[in-house]
Amino acid sequence: MRVRRLTLQNFRGVRSGTVLLGDQSLLVGANSVGKSTVCEALDLVLGPERMLRRPMIDEFDFYGAQYQEREGKLPEIRLEAVLTDLSVEARRRFSGHLRRWDDQAQDFMDTEPGALAAAEAGEWCLPVVFLGRFDPEEDDFVGGTYFSHPESVPDDLTEESAELGAGLFPFKREDKRHCGFLYLRPNRTGNRALTFQRGSLLDTIMRLEAEAKGGPLWEKALADVASLVVADAESGFVKIQSEVKNRVAKFLALAAEADPVDTRVSELTREHLREVLRLFIATQPGSHGVPFNRLSTGSLNLLVFALLTYIAELKGEKSVIFAMEEPEIALPPHAQRRLVDHVARNMGQVIVTSHSPYVIERFTPEQIVVLGRDSAGSMTSGDITFPAGFKLKRYLTNQRQFAEAVLARAVLVVEGDTEAALFPNVSDVLDRDRDPSLRDYVHIDLAGVTVFNAQGDTSVPLFAPVFRTMGKPVYGIHDTPTSPLTADAVAKAAQFTRYEVIGYSGVEELLATEVPLDVQRRFLADVATRSDYPQEVGVLDAGADEASARKLTTAVLKKKKGDGYAALLISQCKTRAELPATLADFLVKIDLDLRSTVTAALTVVEPPVDSGSESDGA
Repeated sequence: MRVRRLTLQNFRGVRSGTVLLGDQSLLVGANSVGKSTVCEALDLVLGPERMLRRPMIDEFDFYGAQYQEREGKLPEIRLEAVLTDLSVEARRRFSGHLRRWDDQAQDFMDTEPGALAAAEAGEWCLPVVFLGRFDPEEDDFVGGTYFSHPESVPDDLTEESAELGAGLFPFKREDKRHCGFLYLRPNRTGNRALTFQRGSLLDTIMRLEAEAKGGPLWEKALADVASLVVADAESGFVKIQSEVKNRVAKFLALAAEADPVDTRVSELTREHLREVLRLFIATQPGSHGVPFNRLSTGSLNLLVFALLTYIAELKGEKSVIFAMEEPEIALPPHAQRRLVDHVARNMGQVIVTSHSPYVIERFTPEQIVVLGRDSAGSMTSGDITFPAGFKLKRYLTNQRQFAEAVLARAVLVVEGDTEAALFPNVSDVLDRDRDPSLRDYVHIDLAGVTVFNAQGDTSVPLFAPVFRTMGKPVYGIHDTPTSPLTADAVAKAAQFTRYEVIGYSGVEELLATEVPLDVQRRFLADVATRSDYPQEVGVLDAGADEASARKLTTAVLKKKKGDGYAALLISQCKTRAELPATLADFLVKIDLDLRSTVTAALTVVEPPVDSGSESDGA
């Protein structure tokens, strides 16, 4: 099975919204956009153990925390999932609740009058819906999952009404198990998941193994525990038991057996055994096993993930819908990649949220689902579509940068390594400056701006439509190119939120011209002592005039281009007044744009246009 569409109404921060999912879907978007909300919604609809939680929903699961009756009606959470790629067994099991699905339109085929004949060509799908609301009489929250076809919305969501039927079609726990939904949560302490309590991962494994072996596993476990001897002759418990027996016998008639007082490691019931059993793990380089909750955070994360893959294997991996949030937590990059590759290769459907570029780069652009949500609680989803003419090679060459840009709030496109290193340094100085005009300035890292290296001045405009289609503010700045930009490049540049062509042929010339002379002198004196200083350009004489100093700065920066010398020059600046005005002003404008509640007007400094051949595209 696969979840193709999820519709949310009145759930958490989402008043209404629809999310379309593929076989492998990476959910991305700003913090608090609703990525976790989507995963929690799937768990409510499809998670077989979620209904065991009490309460299954609470006050803050309702949009705006509005759950009390309003205008004579109780607010209701409604979460509908459409499942496709149904197996033969699933089509037989749920035959009375299926509808035809149009994958092109991403909707049911029988919604229009007279469409039933055409619907025969569509794929069978299973729509199911979770409904939840507050019950004032019971002063509690109620909810349940139902087949949403044929349409029958219950008036009462209590379990009693569902069990009685009363025109309802409950989607029961055993039905959910057939869907194979597994959920790796972001808060993986293992405090419950790795115990044997009902609904835990280990409990699920015990049940599935029992089904595979054709018999209950708990009976054998109870018998084994009952046979354990705690009070042997050498333990010291024998004397204690004997003394207890002698004293109790004075007031209570004990059984005639030899040992009416005994010591056991458990109450010998399933429920108590679930509470006391613990998994012990020994990890390298040590050899001594410890309770699972004593493991490191990263080890716990991998342990929870390993158990989920165990469950998936028992269910049949290709039939599993695997949702996981932030798999990168406490894991090094190589482990992140291995984990994501494993689920993508082995599970039927994978739904992932992540803030790690190492995870994001494992997904192709068409597998990335960009979520958005406005102030009215309307959620939207869309994929990443590259504009016409954009070459896939450019994406593959810059895949790590694209991964970071996907996570960003805005993108600043620059032309090379030097500029990519400069702008964060300039932002550092602006952030530290105590000038009143910069009191509200927000560092580009904190503002969520990623710097993207286009690897060439004429390549900068090519990325404007790419990031614009992702719904991000995108900024571009580069040197004056040696040849005029083509008409195609100028058209692409028009899609920047803000775009500037600086009036210099290179950033080295800009720095030597705009950075104050005393800053350059400090810089030249400092770098002259470095072992990698280019001695062939000479050093600054104490009596050198301004022109000579600026010329030497240019020569040093060009000679050490890409080696971080430009960033060293910026590090000598202490205030905005000492920064190159062109770069500092551009960052301040970006900051004002992003802090403004009104979309910044498009500002383009148009370079000369070449009416010759078109650009080779992106």
